[in-house]
Amino acid sequence: MAYSKLEMKILEMAQPIAVECGCYIYDVEYAKEGKARYLRIFADKNDDRISLDECEIISRRMSDELDKADPIKENYVLEVSSPGIERRLKTPEHFEKYIGEMVEIGFFKAVNGVKTILAVLEGYNDGEITVSVDEEKMSIMQSDTTFVKLHFDF
Repeated sequence: MAYSKLEMKILEMAQPIAVECGCYIYDVEYAKEGKARYLRIFADKNDDRISLDECEIISRRMSDELDKADPIKENYVLEVSSPGIERRLKTPEHFEKYIGEMVEIGFFKAVNGVKTILAVLEGYNDGEITVSVDEEKMSIMQSDTTFVKLHFDF
């Protein structure tokens, strides 16, 4: 799932700000929901959980940078948050980091009669996701999925 040009630009703008705060940008998403548009920046830390204060600092600094650069012409809502415990996996780095973890995968078209599965992430290579479901391995092309996210049993 590739980033749009705008999302790449936002990622490049946000990363140095996050680094200054001891964080990194996990993901960026620009989406239209109903009539509103949202710019979501998901920040995280390597050794600890990101705090609300750190998200607020990144948000204020990004707001200033976005006002200067003005890359988005229409009105939007800026949200900066943690990617959460059930974070989406989009990039090769995301998949590699969570090998061995339980994931939930949604499909555009039903696979074996279902549109979502729970599986253990076994590997990722050039857009091909390898998982095991009930100890049976299967390969899935990332382009055939609507989402892949970590799964946590509450």
